[in-house]
Amino acid sequence: MRTVVFAIVLGIVCSSTLAVASTFLAPYRKANEEAEKVRNYLAVLGIPIDEKWDSKTLLDVYKKDVRTKKLGDFTLYENVSSSEEGGIVAIPFSGAGLWAPVEGVISFEPDLTTIRGIRFYKQEETPGLGGEISSTWFQNQFKGKKIVSKNGKPGFHIIKPGTPADSNAVDGITGATMTSERVQTMLNNLAKKLWEERDNYVQ
Repeated sequence: MRTVVFAIVLGIVCSSTLAVASTFLAPYRKANEEAEKVRNYLAVLGIPIDEKWDSKTLLDVYKKDVRTKKLGDFTLYENVSSSEEGGIVAIPFSGAGLWAPVEGVISFEPDLTTIRGIRFYKQEETPGLGGEISSTWFQNQFKGKKIVSKNGKPGFHIIKPGTPADSNAVDGITGATMTSERVQTMLNNLAKKLWEERDNYVQ
């Protein structure tokens, strides 16, 4: 009987401790998540950052060098710094991954057609497989690609590795077909919607 009572009391104490710790750490966790998001936005916008910067410094640079504006249903994040990268525009995107939602941000040259960079900063895909969407090699493939094919059709594709690539396609991840397909759906939908709005974009 004592063992059962001890187990119950221990369970209550542990649960209470975890609840208190979670509540206490929540603001710090939220701040870290926001800092990571801002870090990725600055990166795709071509704004120089230092890996050692703390959350406050990142947010200060973000507030100084980035402004937002609306384009239809899109919120555009524009680089307004005095650097040569000025004019770059970033657009956030999200969608269902294989195991959990995926969030990212993609940037475009001023033509809103040519991809400048991309970051998948929130994902819970399988490490070593779908989780490779956050790897440098996968994200680097997007630079210079377009959201429209050579025949003028808007859209974006993640293709089987080794397949001849079009101007609006990159190689998928071997062994992660479902994650690749879901990323394709996110970016393909974004490309088509952005193509409908791009003529209304005014810098």
